[in-house]
Amino acid sequence: MCRKIEETLASNPETALTLAELSRTSGVKPHKLERLFQRTLGITPRQFIDARRMTQLKSNLRKGEQVTSAMYDAGFGSSSRLYERAHAQMGMTPAVYRRGGEGMSISYAIVPCALGRLLVAATARGVSAVYLGNSDKPLEQALTKEYPRAGIRRDNKGIAPWVRGVLAHLRGQEPHEGLPLDVQATAFQRRVWKELQRIPYGSTKTYTEVARAIGKPRAIRAVARACATNPVSIVVPCHRVVRADGNLAGYRWGLERKGMLLAAEKSRAHAGSGHSARKGN
Repeated sequence: MCRKIEETLASNPETALTLAELSRTSGVKPHKLERLFQRTLGITPRQFIDARRMTQLKSNLRKGEQVTSAMYDAGFGSSSRLYERAHAQMGMTPAVYRRGGEGMSISYAIVPCALGRLLVAATARGVSAVYLGNSDKPLEQALTKEYPRAGIRRDNKGIAPWVRGVLAHLRGQEPHEGLPLDVQATAFQRRVWKELQRIPYGSTKTYTEVARAIGKPRAIRAVARACATNPVSIVVPCHRVVRADGNLAGYRWGLERKGMLLAAEKSRAHAGSGHSARKGN
């Protein structure tokens, strides 16, 4: 049922469909329809429409359309409606996004770590990327893919404090709670990522448990997608989410790294608790 409704919404991004109209299409009463949609996808029909519109807008802007035409083609009825969502979901204004991030200043550093190469990138507003890899070039390419015209420069000294924070975590410390983030995300992604940051060091949760924790027990696939699209690994510890059978799955930087991160955290957490117990005696 939800699949049919999802297809209807996706094929009509420019139409302000209401629950009543969707109810007539599906034959399900409006209040039941909304609950069904939230249980299955983890978001409301309106949130799904907004996300599709933002995706269409970004596609239009990448093609070089003017902001106004791209806005109306994507189904936004007014500029105020668009701009109130732009910074939360795009990290910048539509005009800057259209120019491939032109005018943005992004600094990054790549340093060695126990998991290979670590890239940390940040704007003036906060950390926007934490990548892991085997060599520098693919990491740099990933950073520039979305904003080909941004002012991206390597600046090890400028963002050294944030790099030290991430490295400290890899050595057994949690990132500082006040570490600023500047990431593009939907409201649902932010809810998931916030919940991931609540998972204790040395512990894991299943995708199902995360979905329940955010009040969306049926949104397991949506939670998995939010984990897969997390751009600030380590700081937002998506590696701490595992399958219901305990097996590892779905880590952008490779399952081997995910396993290494979890093993190291578990070992250090256990060693720390043992040390505390001995002090207590």
